[in-house]
Parts: sequence; structure tokens; C-alpha cells
Amino acid sequence: MTKNSFLKGAAILGMAGMVIKILGAIYRIPLSNMITDEGMGYYQPSFQVYALILAISTAGFPTAIAKLVSEKNALGDYKGAHRVFKVSLVAMTVAGIITSSFVYFTAEKLVNMIGNSDSYYSMIALVPALFFVSIMSVFRGYFQGRQTMVPTALSQIIEQLFRVTAGLYLAYTFLDMGLPQAAGGASFGASAGAIAGMITILIMYFRNRKDIRADIKRTSSVPLETVNTVIKNLLKIAVPIAIGASIVPIINTVDAAIVMRRLQSIGYTQKEASALYGQLGGMAQTLINFPQVFSLALAMSLVPAISDAFARKSYDRIKKITRSGARMTLLVGLPATFGLFILAKPITQLLYSGNGVDTINSTASILEILAFSVVFLTLIQSLTAVLQGLGKAIIPVRNLAIGAVVKVVLTYELTAVPSINIRGAAISTVVAYIIATTLNIIEVKKYTKVKFNLMDTFIKPLFATLLMTLSVWTTYKYMASTFGGNMATILSVVVGFIVYVLSLLIIGTITSNDLEILPAGKKITRILKLLGLLRD
Repeated sequence: MTKNSFLKGAAILGMAGMVIKILGAIYRIPLSNMITDEGMGYYQPSFQVYALILAISTAGFPTAIAKLVSEKNALGDYKGAHRVFKVSLVAMTVAGIITSSFVYFTAEKLVNMIGNSDSYYSMIALVPALFFVSIMSVFRGYFQGRQTMVPTALSQIIEQLFRVTAGLYLAYTFLDMGLPQAAGGASFGASAGAIAGMITILIMYFRNRKDIRADIKRTSSVPLETVNTVIKNLLKIAVPIAIGASIVPIINTVDAAIVMRRLQSIGYTQKEASALYGQLGGMAQTLINFPQVFSLALAMSLVPAISDAFARKSYDRIKKITRSGARMTLLVGLPATFGLFILAKPITQLLYSGNGVDTINSTASILEILAFSVVFLTLIQSLTAVLQGLGKAIIPVRNLAIGAVVKVVLTYELTAVPSINIRGAAISTVVAYIIATTLNIIEVKKYTKVKFNLMDTFIKPLFATLLMTLSVWTTYKYMASTFGGNMATILSVVVGFIVYVLSLLIIGTITSNDLEILPAGKKITRILKLLGLLRD
């Protein structure tokens, strides 16, 4: 695989990932207005269980299949590569049947274990998704191994589009039947998306069938591996990845159960606890996910950049990229954190107007706390990318697991304090990310020997952020009485963005080295230099 084809493939999957993230974040806003915080409380726990089972059953297999297929194709063993595909298809079909059957027959017990029996419809609605996503992961891994990223990207986008449209339509259709049923309709959107994505990638497979057969015919004489050997090789790669991918879903699932039960232990009814959990997981957390679209794109750019420098033993370049990555991450995380904190209530009012005043006030108070997780979460993503580029992928997984254990303990203790209640889960999230970030920084400094310049890395971005925060608050305060709260919120965000960007450029916070690690960074650098807004 050439460097250009690798970058092109990474760009295709990266763009698809960003589209999916944006659609997923946007989806929650109309859904929350439609089924309110209570309905989101029925929707969210089942989705956490779904994400957990999916991570365990499928997380590592596309990567494992892609790796084995790519290696065999490189040796001219196209028949062996297709054998990997066929064995994986049978294995994942069986896995899909087992996981979907498990959820179907134990759905009632699962929701009762969580402490939210009204999530039953949401849980059942996800059964088809578990089956079809398992099979779809095999096709995606096979195409990626053949260095063809379009089928994977296209199926992912189609899957998300159908999930969003079908979920919103079904939630609205079942709304008259009750919120549990409407939440079930929203959950079935994932199943509709999985079916649509499966159909899309099947079509792509049959369109490429002629080329696949031609490759198989020209296979060099290589002895075929046994089925047991293929499965063993797949598991060797997939299991560690699945373990890492399962940490966050495990914690979110445990979190849902702890929150629901601990809130009920201090006098909240199941309905009230569901509403509070909906405010946390379905509403406030949705807004926290928006900045990740940008930090994730940055992290995806860091992995190949660090990997390339590491392969060339260019240790000075590794340090330079690491410093730029940390600075660029803070340039996203700091303003997002302060912006969401200062405008927590106005943003909540703007986006969740379909909910009552009490719900808006409560969600805003949760968002004020969760806002401080953004800067640490974005740092985790970039520092994880650096460690992955250095071949130390297990370290950030371990660090996140440590933070997650602390989160579980704090959530258990804090949510049972009546004056804190649901905000305890938000506080524990922030603490968990602080711990994981701190441990990642220690490990990055250990393996890269990098030294961060306090002025360039932290003080200048913070100064620009504080100027932005002041302009946002001033704009909102004086515009709200004239234009109304919603328009004032939009205007203050626009003004804050302009002030922030100009502040960064004027005080020289961004350099050409920083922009080089971004997609199209060289073009952006040339334009800004021509305008006299960028230093070397």
C-alpha cells in the first residue's frame, strides 16, 4: 500500500467518521425535544447495553480481518484472503445470532437489572441491529483489507442516515402510545440503519465480485490455512482490540445501572430517575460530543504523522508533532469548555425548547459540570493518538480503565447524596477524564521525552479563551433584552468565535508547524501567511 493510498483511505474513513459523528450528535436534539428527558431516560440505558454487546462481539474483527486480508493479498494469496473472509462471515453470523438471541430472551431481565423496566421496548428494538452489524463488520474488514475504503465509508453513512430518519419517524409515530414505546421506536432506528448499511455493502460486494474472482484465480500456490488457524489468528488480533473498545461501554452500562438504582434509593421514583438520567446521557452528554468531531479529526491526523516519524527514528519531529498536537487540542478543548459552561442555560434553552423549564434548568446545571470534561476528553484523544503512533496502544486503554474505576466509585457515592443526585455522575466523569489525562501525559513524556512550553501550550490559548469568554458573556447579556434569548445565544457564539480566532492569530498562538498536522494544513498555512496572520 502506497503512502498516498493510505492517506486517501484514511481521509475517506475520517470524513465518513466526522459525518457520522455530526449526524449522531444532531439526532439527539430533535429526539430529546420529541420524547423529552423521560423518554431519553428509557432510550439511553438500552443503547448502552447495545454498545457494550456490540463492542465485545464486533469491535476488533473488522481490524483483524483487514490486517489478515491485507497481509495475504500482499503475498499474492488472494484465495487465502477470501478464505479469511468466508470463515469470518460464518463466525460472525453465529456471533450475531447468539448476541441478538441473548438480548431478545433476556431483555426483561436486563432492564430490571438496570432498574428501568420501561426500557424494555428500546432493548427489544435493537435485536436486529446486533445481528446485521455483526455480519456487516466482516464485509467492512474485507474491503479495508483490499485497500478499498469507499464501501465501508458509504455503508457507514447510509447506516447513520437511516438510523436518524427512521428513529425520528418511528419515535414520532409511537408517541401517542406512550414514551416507552416512542423510545423503542427511536431505538429501532439503529436496526433500520444496520439493515440499510448491510444492503449497501452487499451491493458493493457483488459489484466487486468480478475483480475478487479474478484475483482468486491468479493466486500463487500457497497452502490454505485450516479454519482453526484462521480463527486463532483472528482472535489473536481482535480480542485485545475488543477489550480496549469495551471499557467505555462497560462503564456506561454500569453507570446507567448505578445512577438509576442510587437515585431511587434516595426517594426518586423510576420515572423521575429515568428523566434525570435522560438529562445526563441523552441531553447534556450530546452537547459534550460536538467538540469531539474536531478533536477526533486532529487525533486521526496525529497517528500517521507520529507513526511516520517513529519509523524514521526522527525523535525531534516526534517531539515537535506532540507539542503541536497538545497545543491544537487545547485550542479546541479550552474554548469549548468555557463556552459550554458560560452559555450552559442559554444553549440548553435554544436546543431543548420542547422540554419544560425544570428540565432545562436541571440539564443546564449538569452541562455546567460536564463542560469541564471536554478539555480533558480532547486531550485524551490526542495523547492516545501519540501513544498509538508509538506502538503503545494498550497504555491509554489501561489509563482510561483506571479513570473508569474511580468514576464508578464516585458515581455510586455521589448520586446517593440528595443535594448532588444526578450531578454526581457528571462530577465523576470529569474526575475520571482528569485522571486518564494526567496518566497519559506522564506516559507521553516518558516515551517521547517531550517538554511542553507552558506559555505557548497553555497560557496563550487560555488567554485567548478568556477574551472569547468575556466577549460571549457581554454579547449575550446586552443582546438578550433586545433580540431575545435564542438569537442572543447565536450572536454571542458567532462573536465569540471571531474574537477567539483573531486573538489566536494576533498573539501568535498558532504556528505553521501546528497547521501542518491538519488535513489541507499546507494550503491553510499559505493563505494565512499571505494575509500576514501567521508566524513560522
